[in-house]
Order: sequence, then C-alpha cells, then structure tokens
Amino acid sequence: MTRLHFASALLPSGWANDVQVVITAGAIAEVTPGVAPVAGDERHQVALPGLASLHSHAFQRGMAGLAELRGDSTDTFWTWRETMYRFALAMTPDDVAAVAALLYVEMLERGFTRVGEFHYLHHDCDGSPYADPAEMAARIAQAAEASGIALTLLPTFYAHGSFGGAAPHAGQRRFICSVDQFAALMTASRKAISALPGANVGIAPHSLRAVMPEELAAIIPLAEGGPVHIHAAEQVKEVEDCLAWSSRRPVQWLLEHAPVDQRWCLIHATHTTDEEVAAFARTGAVAGLCPITEASLGDGIFPAREFLAAGGEFGVGTDSNVLVGVADELRQLEYGQRQKHRERNVLSSGAGRSTGRTLFDHALAGGAQALAQSTVGLTLGARADIVTLDTAHPSLAGRRGDAAIDGWIFAAGSGAIDCVWAGGDKVVEGGRHRLRQSSRECFNASVRRLVA
Repeated sequence: MTRLHFASALLPSGWANDVQVVITAGAIAEVTPGVAPVAGDERHQVALPGLASLHSHAFQRGMAGLAELRGDSTDTFWTWRETMYRFALAMTPDDVAAVAALLYVEMLERGFTRVGEFHYLHHDCDGSPYADPAEMAARIAQAAEASGIALTLLPTFYAHGSFGGAAPHAGQRRFICSVDQFAALMTASRKAISALPGANVGIAPHSLRAVMPEELAAIIPLAEGGPVHIHAAEQVKEVEDCLAWSSRRPVQWLLEHAPVDQRWCLIHATHTTDEEVAAFARTGAVAGLCPITEASLGDGIFPAREFLAAGGEFGVGTDSNVLVGVADELRQLEYGQRQKHRERNVLSSGAGRSTGRTLFDHALAGGAQALAQSTVGLTLGARADIVTLDTAHPSLAGRRGDAAIDGWIFAAGSGAIDCVWAGGDKVVEGGRHRLRQSSRECFNASVRRLVA
C-alpha cells in the first residue's frame, strides 16, 4: 500500500485541497479530500491524472529530425514518407525494443501514462513473416513493461499501396498482411500482452488507402469489441485520391459505409467539411489529433472549434514522436486554432474558463474513450496514473488550480513535471525516469548503427 497526500489535486468533481490517495495493487483504493497529512504520507503540492497518447508509431522516434533536409521538389508528407520507409526497413526487433523503450520513458517523464501503439512494423526486413507473427509486437510490450507505461496495442492491417487495391510500395513490405495473416497476428498479439498489467488490444485498419472495403468488413470483428483506429483525411492528396476512387471523401466514406461508433477513433481527420464534422460528432467517435506531427508534416489544421461545438470529443497522440509531451501537444493544438481563426483562447469552454483546463479535460476523456479505459482520473478503482507538478518552477510560482495547468501547458512545458506514478509505481522522480540513462544508451547504440 502507498499513501500520497496532495495539497491540491484535480478530481473528477474538480479541484480539491488536502487530498489523501491510497494506492493498492496498482489502483486507487481511496481518495479522501479535506484531510491533513499524517505520518507515512508522501507529500506533494499539485496532482493531476496522467493522460494517454492515443496514437503513436514508436519506431519513428528513432528518425526524429532526420527528414529536415529539403529535396529537389516541394517537400510534403509524401516525401517524408520515403525517409520513414528507408528507416523502417533497416530496424531489427532489438532496435524496435530499444527505440520504443526510450520513447515510453520520455512519454512518462512528460505526462503520458498510457500509449495507444498503432503498430504496423510486423515482418522481417525482406518482408517475410517472423516465425512468431507478434515478434515485433512482443518487443513493444517488452518496452512498455520495462518503462511502466500502460499499453493499448493496436496491430495495423495494411494490405495495399493506395485506393482501389493498388499494389504495395516496396517500402511497405514489412507492413503488409492478408486478412488471414492479420487474424493470426491478432491472436499472437493478445498472447504477447497477456501478462502486461493494464494492457489491452484493439485493431487499426491503417487507412482507406491501405484497406479495401471487403477487408475492412472482415477485420472489424477481430477487435472483439475493442478499439478501432484508422487514419483518415490527413492530407489533401488523400482526399483527392479517395474522391477519384469512390466519389466520397475519406471521412464521408467511413461514415456512410463503416459502423463508426464510440469504439472508433479517426486519426487526424484534418480535411473535413462542415457536414462531415457534424456527422462525425454525432457518431460519438473520438478525433485523434496529433498537433505536433500534423504541423511537422504540413498536414493542415483540424476544425477543432467546430467539432467541439457539434459535441465531438478529442484526444491527443504523439504520432511520429518527433517531439513528445502533453504540454507540447495541447499547446500546439490551441496555437494552431489561434493562427487559423486569428483569435486567442479559441478552445476555452466559455467566458472566464481556463483554456489549458478545457484542453486537459478533453484529452483525458477522449484518450480514455479511444483506448477503452472506462475508469480514469484520480478516482476510486482507476489505475493509479498520477502526475505531480513542480510548483517551484518559475512558470508555476503562485499558481493554483486551473492557473497551474495553464502555466504548465503554455509556459513551463515538460520541465514542470516532478513525479509520475504509473500503475501505482513511482517511475519518475524529480522529472527523471529511473531508466532514463540506460534507455538512452540502448537507443543511441541502435540509432547510431541505423543512421551510419
């Protein structure tokens, strides 16, 4: 049993003072506000629930910063993708484990306590299947276990190179599965995470570019009621190609032909019409927004204000993992809206309301829904995922309540995080994960070889 005492903590009902939290077997067993600390309590100032990064491609952390050299033509997502393919084709299972381990350490240090791993690096370097279909998925689970982060594994079905069943690109050979191969991968993936506390599994049809309608229908039952995530309408070219194939835009096609509901998460959904935004919101599905990656790749800006006004819910993901942090994603989300609308505090929920708090609340709820977590936050029965802020940080000095969240997101950034508990285990102290040094050494050894 662990007893923690917080001078201030964000509970589902709002901010509370003098909160004692008791953790047993990795879960919150008691939450008692309004009590003085007693002997044996570990004391901290400001506590928040950890958030989920609902969309991650862990292996891409290894290539962060490697695609910033301009080519002979206009650089876009599609030219960046060629760099990604070259990097992915060289990685061994040990490389994937090393890169994912450092990434998950960094996520925990920066306020993420669960990750939705949209995992599509399945096969050996030449495209041949491993003897264990979940060889790579097991390395993701290994990294999650070592770091302490909670894992929602989303094995990705990827069968084609573009709309209409086009042949795969040579660089995609490690991703490609038939429906039967994917079914075997799902079985093996469930086995790979079976001993991992708090882990669960969903499916991820990669995109309408990569999945034919009949394949999408065939794989959805393999989710067995779990989450279903799909990339949709990230790029203008994707929208144009989808129109040429089906006379429908990607989000429009999904809403008309797929059973999109609260289990679903549409990743990016950047290029959506007003009608699509309203219909998307009505389904109850989550918008999986990855603001830093969307900015990095020149994707565009999701109509977040309109989506929230229609009653939609969003979560945030780190996607390409070029920069990792709760504050970074939420700040970029709001700043993109400010640039688009030429206003300030665009996503605040109303007059006098904190923008940081609004962003945080939506990311907590949307991330939990997208990764099938029914109980989250500092509440009885939830996994004990807790983040404390360093109130000695200059950008948090004198701040309480929502002002502390605003100071963290818009001024202090990741440097404001003091401690993190993941499943009741204190994995970060003084802003430093206990595996920071060893995970960096393993990561550096792998990446030095990959970029040589």
